[in-house]
Order: sequence, then C-alpha cells, then structure tokens
Amino acid sequence: MTVLVLGDCLTEFGPLASDARSTDERVLCIEARAFARRKPYHPHKLTLVFSAMRHFRDRLREAGYTVDYRRVETFAEGLDAHFAAHPEDHIVTVRRTAHGATDRLQRLVANRGGTVEFVADPRFHCSREEFDAWADGDPPYRHESFYRHMRRETGYLMDGDEPVGGEWNFDDENREFPGPEYVPPEPPQFEPDETTREVREWVDATFGEDGYDDAPYGGAWADPEPFSWPVTREGALQALEAFIEERLPTFGPYQDAMLGDEWAMNHALLSSSLNLGLLSPSEVIEAALAAFEEGSVSIASVEGFLRQVLGWREFVRHAYRRTPGMAAANQLGAAEPLPEFFWTGDTDMACVADAVDGVRTRGYAHHIERLMVLSNFATLYGVEPSRLNEWFHAAFVDAYHWVTTPNVVGMGTFGTDTLSTKPYVASANYIDRMSDHCSGCPYYKTKTTGDGACPFNALYWDFLGRNESQLRSNHRMGLVYSHYDDKSDGEREAIADRAETLRQRARNGTL
Repeated sequence: MTVLVLGDCLTEFGPLASDARSTDERVLCIEARAFARRKPYHPHKLTLVFSAMRHFRDRLREAGYTVDYRRVETFAEGLDAHFAAHPEDHIVTVRRTAHGATDRLQRLVANRGGTVEFVADPRFHCSREEFDAWADGDPPYRHESFYRHMRRETGYLMDGDEPVGGEWNFDDENREFPGPEYVPPEPPQFEPDETTREVREWVDATFGEDGYDDAPYGGAWADPEPFSWPVTREGALQALEAFIEERLPTFGPYQDAMLGDEWAMNHALLSSSLNLGLLSPSEVIEAALAAFEEGSVSIASVEGFLRQVLGWREFVRHAYRRTPGMAAANQLGAAEPLPEFFWTGDTDMACVADAVDGVRTRGYAHHIERLMVLSNFATLYGVEPSRLNEWFHAAFVDAYHWVTTPNVVGMGTFGTDTLSTKPYVASANYIDRMSDHCSGCPYYKTKTTGDGACPFNALYWDFLGRNESQLRSNHRMGLVYSHYDDKSDGEREAIADRAETLRQRARNGTL
C-alpha cells in the first residue's frame, strides 16, 4: 500500500496521521510540471507549491518514511513509473476538491492495474456528509445559516445554546477606518532557504516569461518582489503565532479597510498555509479562541476571524462542490474581456492600480481588495465571470478552483445566486469611505460624468441600468433602484455615454 500525497494537501492530519498508518508504508509524491504550464501562474504561487512539496518530502523522510518523489512532466507519467515499480498497488489519498478530479484519479489508477481509497480532506472542518445534511436540497445556500450551524455543532464561541456576547456577528464593529496614528504590525517574512532558492530559480528558468507565450500578459509576473511565504509547517506555525499575537487584536475593526502603503493591514496571511494543509482549520481557530479567552483579543476580532475560517471558507468549498456548473455561470450575461491593466497595473485608478500592484509583486491582495476593488470593478465594467476567475486562479498564491470559483463567480461578480443574494457592487463612495486611495487619485470621487469623473461612479449606475430586468425585483436592491429612479433621462444618457467612453479607454489602455 502507498499513501499518495498530492501537492495541494501537504498535511500530516490526513492519511499519514491515521492510527492504522506506520512509517513502514511508502509515500508517493508526484511533482508534475504540466500543471504549471496550463495557466500563466504567478511565480510565487509555483515557488510556494513546489518548494512546499519538496520540504514536505524531506520532513517525511526525516520521520522515517520511504518517499518516492517523482519529478515528471505529467501526473500520469508519475503513476506510470510508480506502478511499473509496484504493480497492482493500493493507493490511499485524500478525496479531491476540484470537480471530476476524484473520478479522474480513480480512472488513472485503475487503468494501471491499481486500486485507490479516498479519505476525508483534513484541510476542512465540515465533512461532505454534514454539509449535505445541513443543505438538505438544492441551492441557494445561505452563509449566515450555515455559520450558525457550525457554531452550534462545534461549540466555538457558544454559551450553551446562545452565542457568546449575545450576537452571532459583530459586523457593525468591524467597519472602522484607522486614524493617522494607526501603525499596523509588520507582516512576517520568511527568508528562502536553499531548497526554496533552488525552486525559485528553477521556476524562473522553466516557467518564466517564455512559458507564457499562449497567455495574455503573462510576462507581467516577470519582476516580483523576493519570495517570502512560509513553505513548511514550522514556518506556517510561526505565521500563525505572529497573527495571534500581533495582528488579531485589531483585525476585527480594520478588516475592511484599505491603505495604499499597507498591503497586509491586520490580515492573517494564513490562507496559503491553510489551503496547502500546512495548518489545520481547527488549530487556527482554537489559537484565536485561546487568545480571546485570555483577554488579549476582543470578541469583535475573534468572531470576525472565526466567521471567515469556520464559516465562509467551509461554506464556499461545499457550495462549489455541490454546483458543478458554477465556473461557467453568467446569469447577468456579462461579456467583456478582462482589461489589460489587470495584468500590467497600468491604470490611473489609484485603488485598482494599488491592488493589482500587490498581486503582481507578491501574488496577494487582501479580501476587501479582492471583493470591493478588483471584483467590483470587473462586475461594473461587465467582465465575463469566467475570465476574471481564471485571472484570480493564476495570479494568487492561495488560489484553487474550490475557493476562487465561488468567491469570484458567485460573490464577486454575481454570476450565480448560489451563495449570495445580491451583487456586491459599489461606487467611489464606498472606496473613499474605506480607503485612502481617493485622496491621491487623478479621478474625482464626487463626479459621475464628464472629464475626470471616477470610473466607478458612471459604471455603477450603468450597471444598474443595463441589468435592471434581472435585479430590480431583488428585495435587497430596492433602495439603490429608488436612487436610480431619481435620475432624469438626460442624466441616464450621460451616464451611458460616460460608461462607453470608459470602456473604450480601457480597451485602448488609457484608463
């Protein structure tokens, strides 16, 4: 028997932690280059995955495991080599998250004369069976209901049957904007060791700019900042400790704020480690709860973090699993291509330029930049959801299909109402309230039409106009459509003209 460790599930909480396993069993890891050629992946993402795989291999060998680590062009070639050496082997591995991946792996193994056994994915708290019992039918699924279910089931932040603090969430306390005295803690940096440096050089040589010939603007990733993400369990635990001690205390109030000079703010920066399996969701949650119980963290901060990890992360994984067609969903019929500046950052819009610059240099932007700047603009502009989703999947170090598709196609662009009840769109007013970008932007936040008017304003009202037939009946859109109704025919015509001018400028690279 062989335990197959896959590159996005580098965890000792799963098959390798079972009481039935021993170090006498063989471990198979397949480092396949072909996956890295499918999209113009950010070099930090490739460095993270390949370096983490090699470090995990070394960790297992040091623990006494026999690890067959096969570096091949395709995953199938790795299985060919394995079954040539070990005919009719029985494989144990984690059930896959991407649609069809479990069935494909089962076929690949069967075609080579082997058998495969799938176990639960330890990167998640909520099992398939538990979510399916909770959902009890088809979408739409509602996050708030699921989150309360998970709180009750786990007992996290519960006092008997009631939530600690008397409220299920503290959103109203988590929308503050920091004053001039605010100085966020420095984000943890992880100096690459020899293995990571070798991987980084190999990624550049193998998948560098020449490897992006078939994808638009792939060369935008040619000159990122030095790589500094954790690639080992030890590094991930250090990142967790740094978050709990330095960032969690003020995570809650400022979790929706954006500052041009502070790319990390108080965000956890743990998503890449969680999604790779270097940390388990339970240990992350319980570390935050311990800080709350010790009195060093407010309930608003710990609840906001719990809602993201126990609630939203688990919710989107299962919503994606149960909705096979989500990646192609496009209920608003958006058809625009992704503007070039999503790759290059070459735009005068300060908020968009800053968010894209963070993605280009480190493969990361925090969640409010993803939702209310990048996805917001793309939705207002009319980008086809699948195109934005592909960009997110390639550009972010923590991106996988199970997480980008529901966040981008579902919540970000409202391509489907499977998991959200309204589009998350906003004009410049929101961005000005939650960021410092507008003060230094050449566009005027208070203008909707005419030269120099902020693109978010005209595109916002134009979005409401062109999607009126689908959205006006939405009970959560009544207030915004009442404001739309207040506009005269002349104002609406000027908005439509301005929106078309903005699209032309985006197409010719002058926005």
